[in-house]
Amino acid sequence: MQTESFDAIVIGAGQAGPALAARCAREGLRTAVIERGHFGGTCVNVGCVPTKTMVASARAIHMARRGAEFGFSAGPVQVALERIKARKDAIVLASRSGVQQWMQGLKQAEVIQGNAVFTGPQTIAVNGRALTAPRIFINVGGRSVVPDLPGLSDVPYLDNTSIMDLTEVPDHLVIVGGSYIGLEFAQMMRRFGARVTVVERSQKLLAREDEDVSDGIRAILEAEGVVFQLGAECLSLARDGSRVVVGAVCEAGTPALVGSHVLLAVGRRPNTDGLGLETAGIEMDERGYIAVDDQLRTSAEGVWAVGDCNGRGAFTHTAWNDHEIVVANLFDNDPRRVSERTACYALFIDPALGRVGLTEREVRATGRPALIAKMPMQRVGRAREAGETQGFMKVLVDAGTQHLLGAAILGLNGDEVVHGLLDILAAGLPYTAISRTMHIHPTVSELVPTLLQQLKPLAPA
Repeated sequence: MQTESFDAIVIGAGQAGPALAARCAREGLRTAVIERGHFGGTCVNVGCVPTKTMVASARAIHMARRGAEFGFSAGPVQVALERIKARKDAIVLASRSGVQQWMQGLKQAEVIQGNAVFTGPQTIAVNGRALTAPRIFINVGGRSVVPDLPGLSDVPYLDNTSIMDLTEVPDHLVIVGGSYIGLEFAQMMRRFGARVTVVERSQKLLAREDEDVSDGIRAILEAEGVVFQLGAECLSLARDGSRVVVGAVCEAGTPALVGSHVLLAVGRRPNTDGLGLETAGIEMDERGYIAVDDQLRTSAEGVWAVGDCNGRGAFTHTAWNDHEIVVANLFDNDPRRVSERTACYALFIDPALGRVGLTEREVRATGRPALIAKMPMQRVGRAREAGETQGFMKVLVDAGTQHLLGAAILGLNGDEVVHGLLDILAAGLPYTAISRTMHIHPTVSELVPTLLQQLKPLAPA
């Protein structure tokens, strides 16, 4: 078989891959883009785009039910999950098609739909062809973890992908896993009309969050009727006719949960199996994530790993930033590094959680003198006017440098409001850059300066 030479090969057309291919093409490099599934990766097909589309439907339904609070009546709300799914599918298809057409329109790029496998250093086999390039970018994403639970092989179960293919609202959805994906679907399906129970092994939701954040999120969801069973250390599954029995408590004789559907939401794993990475000398960790340095280079010369598969971030925005770091180093003479970025993410329940920097627990662990301020959303006029007073704002500051250390905004527009703090934190400016700035009224963001003006020493735990 004759080996075909390219200047660059991109494996996977998720968030980072297409942008890398486009930049390579713009630099005049002959580029091969290999995708074995749908263009757009997790975000476009089974992540951000479809879930936020369905979250929007769930919010509209929720607000219609709250009409009496706002002085109107819309009558009984009839939920048609098949129509919600159709809307979601149309938006996903438009996004996916946009990515594919973008790649197929690149003058210097060839799009190949097939399964790529390394056959040696810088050599790829796909569709009976052998390709080689001095620059190879791996952007293969990840998928749901299927836990090793007793009885799992005997019952039908859903994951974050298949649950969005339902056309009828579950009678009783049991969600195994009280983390970000599970909680988002819990609220969504509850608003669609399902009974929802979340089962979590640990004693708190969202292990990485502070206790007050975890408790605040739980309170928001419980107020809508989501039921939680925490400390479920003895998980098991069994079939009871058309129902699924979920055992959660170790004590004998404890009643099990009986649901119509069960969703497994216990984590993600990288799609690195079957790539032949060992053949190319590409090292992985014990979980299958590709080992990379601070500029996303793998252990193999001329190979980079970006996005979920490198274990350096599990978000669309970290994948995009991975692409920015790689092209900055390759083409712009700009030595950007992963370690320079500020941690940030959101939990897209309603109202959302926006998080940047360190948690309160992490700040305490550093032992540094710090300042803290916390304000309930009831203090925010815009939140009261909107009827959205759940949650709070919290910020932490270094007592010596006056630089921001971290923040959590759980409340109305929290995923947007937190960006003002993120920008100041990333810029290395003192908190007074916000606290002394005039903000627009009436907004949620205008209370951030007020929050910062109430900073007090962080008391010992």
